Amino acid sequence: MKINILTLFPEYFEAFVTQSIIGKAIKLGHLEVNIINFRDFSKEKHQKVDDQVYGGGDGMLLQVEPIDLALQTVPNSHKILLSPQGQTFNQAKAHDLAKYDEITLVCGHYEGFDERVIHFIDEELSVGDYILTGGEIPAMAVAEAVARLVPGVLKKGSHQNESFEGDGLLDYPQYTRPAEYKGLKVPEILLSGNHALISKWREENAYLKTLKNRKDIIERKKHEN
Repeated sequence: MKINILTLFPEYFEAFVTQSIIGKAIKLGHLEVNIINFRDFSKEKHQKVDDQVYGGGDGMLLQVEPIDLALQTVPNSHKILLSPQGQTFNQAKAHDLAKYDEITLVCGHYEGFDERVIHFIDEELSVGDYILTGGEIPAMAVAEAVARLVPGVLKKGSHQNESFEGDGLLDYPQYTRPAEYKGLKVPEILLSGNHALISKWREENAYLKTLKNRKDIIERKKHEN
C-alpha cells in the first residue's frame, strides 16, 4: 500500500517513517509513505500558500491552487482532507481505507482551507471533536491505523482481539509478571490454565470495561440489535 501525505512540514514525519511498525513495514516493502510538501507547488513569491480570508476574519487560509496542483501528482489515490468538519475517523473507516492500494492525506494549517479544496478530494475525515494546530498529528494517526491493517505489516490475526475489533468492544484487561505487585494481584482465573474459563472471563470483562469507559458503545450496540 502507498500512503501520500501532503504537508507544509515534512520534517514532522522523519521519525514516523523510520521507527517502529511503520519503519519496519517500509523496509519490508509492505508499505510506501510518500511525503509531499505542497509549498513546492506555490506560484507565489517565497512559496506562499496562504492568504487573507474573503469577507474578513482572523488568521490566514490555505489557498486552493497549491493543494490542487500537488494532488494532481497522485491522480490514482483516494484523497482525504483532514479537517474538524469531516466524518469522525474510527476503526471501521480504517478497515475501509486499508482496501485501497493508494491513499492521500492532506494536512491543514493556519485557519483551515479554502472551501474549494473539497472539489479535489474524495472525503473529509476528523480525528475527534477538538482543534489542533495542524493536520500532521491526525495524518500520522490515520496512516498508522490504516497501515496496521495492511497484510504483512503485523503478524496475522494479531489485531483481531484489540479494542474496536470483532464485537466492537474495548479490549479486555491484560496482565503480565509479577503475579502480585504492591498487593495488586492478577485474577486467579488467568493463572488457572483453563482456556474456556479464561475466554469467558475476557469476554465478560471486555463488556464491563466498555460499560465503564465507553457507555456510548454499549448504547450504540443496543440500537444496532
